[in-house]
Amino acid sequence: MNNLPDIFNEFSEARREGFIKIKNLKEEGKRIVGTFCAFTPCEIMMAADAIPVSLCGMSEEPVSDAERDLPRNLCPLIKSSYGFAITQKCPYFYFSDIIVGETTCDGKKKMYEYLSKIKPMHVMQLPQTVDHERSMEIWRGEMLALKKALENQFGVEISEEKIKESIKLKNEERKILREFYELAKLCPPPMTGLEMLQVLYGTDFSVDKHKQNNDIKALIEEIKNKYNKGERKVSEKAPRILITGCPMGGATEKIIKIIEESGGVVVCFENCSGIKSKYSLVDEDKDVYDALAERYLNIGCSCMAPNDNRIDLLSNLIDEYKIDGVLDMILQACHTYNVETKRIRDFVTNEKGIPYTSIETDYSQSDIGQLKTRISAFIEML
Repeated sequence: MNNLPDIFNEFSEARREGFIKIKNLKEEGKRIVGTFCAFTPCEIMMAADAIPVSLCGMSEEPVSDAERDLPRNLCPLIKSSYGFAITQKCPYFYFSDIIVGETTCDGKKKMYEYLSKIKPMHVMQLPQTVDHERSMEIWRGEMLALKKALENQFGVEISEEKIKESIKLKNEERKILREFYELAKLCPPPMTGLEMLQVLYGTDFSVDKHKQNNDIKALIEEIKNKYNKGERKVSEKAPRILITGCPMGGATEKIIKIIEESGGVVVCFENCSGIKSKYSLVDEDKDVYDALAERYLNIGCSCMAPNDNRIDLLSNLIDEYKIDGVLDMILQACHTYNVETKRIRDFVTNEKGIPYTSIETDYSQSDIGQLKTRISAFIEML
């Protein structure tokens, strides 16, 4: 990439470099917890002096291995994640002491049964509605159950004071990432969508959050300085695209590349790998378990019904980022996101008055030609 700050490249290599760091940390006796979802409260793991790492596979490479046990018509994220686990090709899984999952979808729940034969497994039972007092009570109980499971696994005591410290550190990370993310509100944006995602995706594999926060602060200042001196990497005429739907990263970057090669620019990722998981903070003044339960239960995932929080977030982002068009990215066999496309399409086109399209894909490159045809036509229409 031309004229990229060195730190951009550092984040794009974060996953690969993280493999070596995790191995070294494990040899030093550090505790590692594998996670799969934005609903997982990393603060409790951090309070146990453990390092949370993302295990979501986003590559086609191990899918054929997974299909020896799993059906072909299953979400590629589940197959990729499971394939990496059983082949031991993922150092994050290999070095994890315990895996923490959550019941966001049926495919994951059944995968956890198989993973529990390989590693210690703790599954959080996520209530799938947010407008009920009982849901908060259940989810608070799941926070306490996770605390107990980690205490038993590691032989430690997790104090509320330690959780408060972790909440403060994670909130600082979210604030800094939001500041970085909001640079894309500029017109034209100072970076491409692919560059932005590389940083956001890279933070999932960063084990030293203090260093990460300082690096992103430095990156923000460098980008601002270059922009203020007149550097422009994106045309002012480029249609501003918001991507919503399933998690992005890895092989799904093909969609971003096609959008930007077709003359558009991605300025906002509503997905949980984008701003969704950074948008809200944990209340630092409440009881720690109430605050964690409230913050994590309000994530606008399609597993929730009704999923009004996703609509509210989309509405705000479309306005704030001056969006010209919305692309809904659905992974094959992700039924909740696929069913929800009707509600999102109706909201975007009827209430926000801007164009919408949905794309269903997987981690292969076999649909590149079809994607180019559809996406370039969408960008041209804008």
